[in-house]
Amino acid sequence: MRAARQAWRRLEPVHSMIYFVPEAPERYAALGLDARTAYFASRAAAFGRASAEIVIATFYNFNPEVVRAALPGAWEKTSPEQVLDARADAAAAALRRAGVDRLPGLEETLSLARRAAEAAGDHAQGRPLYAAHAALPWPDEPILQLWWAQTLLREFRGDGHIAVLTAEGVTPVEALVLHVATGTMPKKFLTSTRAWPAEEWEATAESLRGRGLLDGESLTPEGEAFRQRIEDRTDELALPAYAALGEDGCERLAEMARPFGRAVVDAGLFGLS
Repeated sequence: MRAARQAWRRLEPVHSMIYFVPEAPERYAALGLDARTAYFASRAAAFGRASAEIVIATFYNFNPEVVRAALPGAWEKTSPEQVLDARADAAAAALRRAGVDRLPGLEETLSLARRAAEAAGDHAQGRPLYAAHAALPWPDEPILQLWWAQTLLREFRGDGHIAVLTAEGVTPVEALVLHVATGTMPKKFLTSTRAWPAEEWEATAESLRGRGLLDGESLTPEGEAFRQRIEDRTDELALPAYAALGEDGCERLAEMARPFGRAVVDAGLFGLS
């Protein structure tokens, strides 16, 4: 399980940079979409003309009101097909800017990641975001294929994570507050992007303190154990994709993925340099 998690984490920047690079909002703006609307439309476009309610359910932790402000209105300005094309074009441009297309080992890394992404298709039940993306055609360009493979793996894992949160009875705001309490995600980022009112955030935090999971804004030992259980179960639910590679294949993908993820970060695609 450790090797599979490493493989996912090291390659994840190749996918997740699409939410931060300037190439994406530039292309979405040309379709008449502002940045917030474009986020929901671009990730949900795999569903077709997705309703707000589908996105609220499958994205899980966003304030429903901001979703309803974006959808279905986005589809009055553009189509899912145009948004998907813009997203892929932005991804390719950003990855080329990072030099990902020039890195050695692209073919092998892509082969391993694609095998895992396609193997996940045998376990698509209960994975709506993965299934919707997996039904779309693969891109032709190798760097876009690598981005798409990790996109599928990310959505497969994310669907499993939401299943765990639901089973554990964790509400959307509780999930966010607990995430911030780990110290791995700035509160300012999640409060601004998920758009829950400050009073609801604080009421949720106070409830978690009452349950012994938070001390101030930090996790208690009980909170750390609870959060770790969620992460461990999420890792377990992601394993069917990586099982196709075996332990050695997962270790090889983790090794090969490192320079690709590092190139994305070092090129400043997350706005960190």
